[in-house]
Amino acid sequence: MFGHEYSEDQRPITYLHGYPIHAATLIVAGYVVTMIVTTLLMAAGLGDVAATFGVGSWLKFSSTAVFSGEVWRFLTYGIWNPPSIGFVISMFMIVWFGRELERFFGRKVFLRFFAMLYLLQPLLYTLLGLFRPLDRVGETGSFALFIAFATLYPNVALLFNILAKWFAAILVGIYTLMALAAQDVIGLVTLWAAVGFAYGFVRHEQGRLTLPKIRFANRKPKLRVLPSPKAPPAIETDDEPAAEVDALLDKIAQSGMASLTAKERAQLEKAREALMRKDQR
Repeated sequence: MFGHEYSEDQRPITYLHGYPIHAATLIVAGYVVTMIVTTLLMAAGLGDVAATFGVGSWLKFSSTAVFSGEVWRFLTYGIWNPPSIGFVISMFMIVWFGRELERFFGRKVFLRFFAMLYLLQPLLYTLLGLFRPLDRVGETGSFALFIAFATLYPNVALLFNILAKWFAAILVGIYTLMALAAQDVIGLVTLWAAVGFAYGFVRHEQGRLTLPKIRFANRKPKLRVLPSPKAPPAIETDDEPAAEVDALLDKIAQSGMASLTAKERAQLEKAREALMRKDQR
């Protein structure tokens, strides 16, 4: 609706009965499958996330379990989705706003954005888990997708003709007040981390936000000290020893002409004169 199809990467993957299928559509389809499986396991009495032997307890993210080596929870926490109205709303947000982001940035950029959103919360919970144990289960990223959409299309009218930027500001404000009222510091940090990441990602892809580059200092070549001759030659010869000349040229190549001493410059000059005399002969 809002994007422009510039390349194959921005077009639908395929069509199903004339309906375009994007990567965002496939993500939602995958989540719906997880919801159905979760429902069946819960109906069979195998889906209690609090039970020791429940399937959900092995899939949910737990900072304590991660510190014990159960790193698979970074990926499995989002596939346990009990049926709820909130889940349905999240699916609509992913398929709607995700589709528009995919149309604008392309499939590869969108998938990278969604993958980073998926891992953002468990990474954040792992850091905060150093102070107190934290758990998380269920899909995530739908609200951040909306923030990214509002950043990209701030003046698009949504429900009740309210602009997307005002909708985003109102929702972020309400969620912030709710977290403050409940003294939910973890929820507040998670909210603003997702909002900041979504905003920054869009601005970076638009070229309006650049990340600082770390530049490492170039290592200077080590100076090579050549041994000084013990005594100047008593008799000037036409040919300077080849080994000494090669050593001087090597030193110039590595450290520059300025690194030669006065004696070394004289040696080089003698070698040059000897070569000129040879050419004249």
